[in-house]
Amino acid sequence: MSSFLIPVELAAGETRVAASPETVKKFVALGFQVYIEKGAGLSAGFADDDYGDVGGRIVSVGELNIWGEADVVLCVRSPSKESLEMMKANAVLVGLLSPYRNHSLASSLVSRELSALALELLPRISRAQSSDVLSSQANIAGYKSVLLAAGALDRYFPMLMTAAGTVQPAKVVVLGAGVAGLQAVATARRLGAVVFVSDIRPAVKEQVESLGARFISPPDVMEKPAESGGYAQQATEDFLIAQRQKLSDHLSEADVAICTAQVPGKNAPRLISEEMLDRMRPGSVVVDLAVDQGGNCAETKKGETFIRKGVKLIGASDLPCSVPNHASSLYSRNLLALLEPFLKDGELNIDLEDELIAGCLICHQGEICFSDLSIEGGVA
Repeated sequence: MSSFLIPVELAAGETRVAASPETVKKFVALGFQVYIEKGAGLSAGFADDDYGDVGGRIVSVGELNIWGEADVVLCVRSPSKESLEMMKANAVLVGLLSPYRNHSLASSLVSRELSALALELLPRISRAQSSDVLSSQANIAGYKSVLLAAGALDRYFPMLMTAAGTVQPAKVVVLGAGVAGLQAVATARRLGAVVFVSDIRPAVKEQVESLGARFISPPDVMEKPAESGGYAQQATEDFLIAQRQKLSDHLSEADVAICTAQVPGKNAPRLISEEMLDRMRPGSVVVDLAVDQGGNCAETKKGETFIRKGVKLIGASDLPCSVPNHASSLYSRNLLALLEPFLKDGELNIDLEDELIAGCLICHQGEICFSDLSIEGGVA
């Protein structure tokens, strides 16, 4: 019988857990022993007894070598180097592993002859939808970004007709019409705001308008970015300059800007310059979801909120961690959907030819499979 380990997440500010009692019950029913490190689910609203009641085994770090016993480790963030060094050869690590140029991770995977699936790299195809961790977490980020903006704004979001007169609705500009952006649109519309959306892909106009928002068409330049693998490709600097010029007028009239534009493995495109911020009215709010990748907005800082010339800038990193119960529930279902086809008779048998596995497998039994994952000094 193979075993799973669900560890306590040690990354600063991480409140999610990689398995819920619901998914642990299913892993146990499939014939697996599931170890849950004591307290792993508490910050997400799952008590140890919740796991124990469905067949999970609660263990403390000192109780046994749980890292050395586990055949599969399910995590949210990449575990520490010390934890990885305790894993047994040929074990499998599954999670959001930040694979781009992660030298420390590469070194541990190679030295311990581990296999690893980085969920950031899961191909965005129809078959992968139930396993798409980035989408499930981006949905939460888009929703929460609007609530943050509404709480920070000096105005109402909806139009209100009162005895003292009519209050006009807030104007919200959403930058990027990916999963987070579309959820931000839907949430802002439910709160009664007038919403405008900017995206480099003309093809998303129909989706934007179906949610009741108005689409800001991309600038008319010769070289336009497209889409690859479900993600927007990185735009050229000439395109971004033209886009910023067009956005500036919209932002000068906006109450809120929600920034969601990101490119996997690259710095986030700078869409709001200092000059554009200077044109925004005092009291307006910018929420930058791309701050971890350098930010779409000038001067935003990870995890910080401050006022710049009257405009409130919110560096909104790790928003799914602020909704840990639902974030963990969705994340754990994503992992189950990805792995379940390869679980049989209490064993995990990874099919290297499967499109989903091949897309996110960064290391197999100590052999690096992903070119952007390297050991310091060269590719392993």
